[in-house]
Amino acid sequence: MDKKWWQKEVIYQIYPKSFKDTNGDGIGDLNGIREKLPYLHDLGITMIWICPMFPTPMADNGYDIADYRGVEPLFGTMADIDALIAEAKALDIKIILDLVVNHSSDEHPWFKEAIANPTSKYRDYYIFKKPVDGQPPNNWRSIFGGSVWEIAEGEQLGEYYFHTFHKKQPDLNWENPAVRQEVADLVNFWFERGVEGFRIDAIVFIKKDFSLTFAPDGPDGLADVNLGGANMPGMIEFLAELKERTFAAYDKVSIAEAAGVPYEKLDEYIGRERGVFDMMFDFKTTEFDLQTEGIWTSYYDWDVKDYKAMMYNSQVEVGKHGWATTFISNHDQPRAASKYLRANARNPYAVKALATTYFFVKGTPFVYQGQELGMVNFKWDDIYKYDDISTIDQYERALLLEVDEDNAIELVNRRSRDNTRTPMPWDDSENAGFTTGTPWLPLTETYDEINVKAQEGVGDSVFSYYKEMIALRQHSDYSDTLIYGDFEPLPSSDDVFVYKRVAESNTIIVIANWSEEIQVETIPELGDIADIAAGKVVLSNYAEAEGALAVAGNQVTLRPFEAAVIAL
Repeated sequence: MDKKWWQKEVIYQIYPKSFKDTNGDGIGDLNGIREKLPYLHDLGITMIWICPMFPTPMADNGYDIADYRGVEPLFGTMADIDALIAEAKALDIKIILDLVVNHSSDEHPWFKEAIANPTSKYRDYYIFKKPVDGQPPNNWRSIFGGSVWEIAEGEQLGEYYFHTFHKKQPDLNWENPAVRQEVADLVNFWFERGVEGFRIDAIVFIKKDFSLTFAPDGPDGLADVNLGGANMPGMIEFLAELKERTFAAYDKVSIAEAAGVPYEKLDEYIGRERGVFDMMFDFKTTEFDLQTEGIWTSYYDWDVKDYKAMMYNSQVEVGKHGWATTFISNHDQPRAASKYLRANARNPYAVKALATTYFFVKGTPFVYQGQELGMVNFKWDDIYKYDDISTIDQYERALLLEVDEDNAIELVNRRSRDNTRTPMPWDDSENAGFTTGTPWLPLTETYDEINVKAQEGVGDSVFSYYKEMIALRQHSDYSDTLIYGDFEPLPSSDDVFVYKRVAESNTIIVIANWSEEIQVETIPELGDIADIAAGKVVLSNYAEAEGALAVAGNQVTLRPFEAAVIAL
């Protein structure tokens, strides 16, 4: 295969607002990330993805950008980001940023000028349309609820502007070549400063087909914006142009947030020959618990075998076309331990089994801040504790569907994006060592038990297990197989994952029991017990003192939530 530098990375996602505060204002900052670079280096991280740290009014926590070439003062200065890039590089850690160019903030100078001066060139940087019979141009619903159409304060022509997301996030007009050039220029600006790539936000929305009409699908009389505003024909041409002008020219990595892409279309997105991105997130493996997209009033009571089938299928289908991202959490998801393990979210064996299962499939692994500690969801009883606009919208939509308040709170507790946005717990002191001030968002209640200080240097901690996994992938005799080897699922019981990674040099078997019961698996590929006894179990989530993996011939007996990596 044609090996790329970014395939070898282990990427750690940082939500800067919640990582580490160094000035006591209760909000994380770039100097906080700099302070914790040794922690990330010790963990084994090779690349950091920083969520938006650009100037912003924070309508969507930074995903509403008012200046693509600056730093939000709450987070620091341009000197701070330059210092962070340089100090990370000294530790062999690369930096990538979030590229949010489907939309800007309504406080961006481009949009301000578009409203103040309708004859300005910036009017065509956005999407404006006249009312139809005194009403918005169509009935599409924004991702965060309500119409996608809004009339700006100070608007002189009486036209609506379009926003896929919040009303303070007007969509950029990608049909305008000047906009596409602006995007290319700002990307290259950051490449010249030492950034190694971008995670590209909400990029599937840059092309719309306003000729399409849809019947209402909810009590608000609106229809889902995805139907006419996501993954539309012609989008790929825009992205191919961007790749040529930026990522390909600089040999930087592009990682797409591209929800809703069918597997048969993946060649256009991540294909080895003509894909417009290097890799993309497959959200089919994280949205599997929802029966309906976008509203949290309907959950699927899934079994392990359901998730396993979906995860295996993703590996196979993505692998046919290009390179995968492997992840179980991010800033838009609840905590992985709570979501995937449910009642066993606080069981360290279960947390390690989950980690083993996802980390060693084929692709570039992502670790979201706090995941390496086994952080869990919060339990809040008041909607006013929440900050996330999407959570509040979902709560209000649940009430519209006549869900009572207690059940609505329970639903958003389970799925809210704020679950992964609570401050990082560094120790068990007041405010978890995150800040000397008042945290911008309440801490997760378990911070006094689940924190960095409690796990660093502790041999059987979740943190130490993540260090072992990363070292095995990155710096062992099996690295080539674990990074580049083919993925092949193997038959197993419903609650057990068994797959192999195959390369010319060796074969790796990964086994993980996701149940509270002892499971017995027959795995012909294992060979005889002498191979196992010769030290071929290269990773186990049970301590040595608890006894070795039980193997008799081709038969493995797995203790509750036991996981192992075996080299053949």
